[in-house]
Amino acid sequence: MEEQVKEEQAGGSSSSTEPARGEEVVKKRGSSTQDSRRSSSSRSSRKSFRLDHRLEEDVTKSKRDKHGRFVNPWPTWNAPTLYNVLKWQFTEKDHSKVPSSKEVLDRELPVQEPYFIQNPQLAGKTGAGMRATWLGHATVLVEMDDLTFLTDPVFSQRASPLHFMGPKRFRGPPCSVAQLPKIDAVVISHTHYDHLDSGSVASLNERFGSELRWFVPQGLMDWMQKCGCENVIELDWWEENCVPGHDEVTFVLTPAQHWCKRTPTDDNRVLWGSWSVLGPGNRFFFAGDTGYCSAFEQIGKRFGPFDLAAIPIGAYEPRWFMKAQHVDPEEAVRIHIDVQAKCSLGIHWGTFALAYEFYLDPPVKLKEAMDRYGLNQDKFFVLKHGESKDLNVEEDAFE
Repeated sequence: MEEQVKEEQAGGSSSSTEPARGEEVVKKRGSSTQDSRRSSSSRSSRKSFRLDHRLEEDVTKSKRDKHGRFVNPWPTWNAPTLYNVLKWQFTEKDHSKVPSSKEVLDRELPVQEPYFIQNPQLAGKTGAGMRATWLGHATVLVEMDDLTFLTDPVFSQRASPLHFMGPKRFRGPPCSVAQLPKIDAVVISHTHYDHLDSGSVASLNERFGSELRWFVPQGLMDWMQKCGCENVIELDWWEENCVPGHDEVTFVLTPAQHWCKRTPTDDNRVLWGSWSVLGPGNRFFFAGDTGYCSAFEQIGKRFGPFDLAAIPIGAYEPRWFMKAQHVDPEEAVRIHIDVQAKCSLGIHWGTFALAYEFYLDPPVKLKEAMDRYGLNQDKFFVLKHGESKDLNVEEDAFE
């Protein structure tokens, strides 16, 4: 269970033909103290640019309810209720069966040392191609177009506000923050503890400081700044920005069907989303955490094809409870098709036991789904913890 869930209000769809804004979001505050605290972020990059939007048809924009909380604007959404949480926990059988034996886990889900620990000189050298390294759950190290960035970095042992209880990793992180290569940016999809970890944020900020740019959904700026992060860009769906000095690579917050919560009272005060990273040579899509909805077809039409997509394949049983918030492997394949991904990496599995499917089922079910769709299984793959996948990386990139 990611955290306690409460009933949310669903809303209708809202769309606009306006293109995404090409400048960072700096919200006006009444307090001069907050304005001053934000100044370092707002001065970091004022570059304004527009993407070549090939299709200008309506796209689904973010929406709030009358209380100012964000809502999912699709009919595929059903808010998790406290009643359903209790029904799930007390009436459903847990089939995850994660073994307690480290020997068994090492055999079934090996954790290997990432390439950059023994060969740090190779980091960032991808030539015209790209490289993705799976660091467990939804954390992926992506190298493309002279940029290195992380998705939803979680290096802690628990996905919880407490160090002694809550979902615990059954496979440890393959490296520490101190062992990472230089990171230029981080993208955050939403605020659940298995995707936004305060300890990992603090460690990354301590190591890289203001040189590290954080891309976050609307509503998360203040939390990031309270963690000490200065270089923070807060975006709404379809808004875009870049890393200073790397204007040719565009980071776009795109929609996803999910929700946010970290405390008993902050339900959906922060937006959630996916990320589309668009470079001159490569395109990467990070689905974050999501149920299936029509937004992915919009993303594919506007920004596809993607050279690589990172799509969740785990934490999906039982379907009556998880379907709206977590895709299963078959729906993950539909996202792969919708966003026009040339290749996809399965994430959000094999690290935390958050739902009730057998812990080794996600890649098995993924292969079965790819077969049903008549697709090449090599085009939607999984990696070992710490393993990397090179896409179109020429050998001379390592010389």
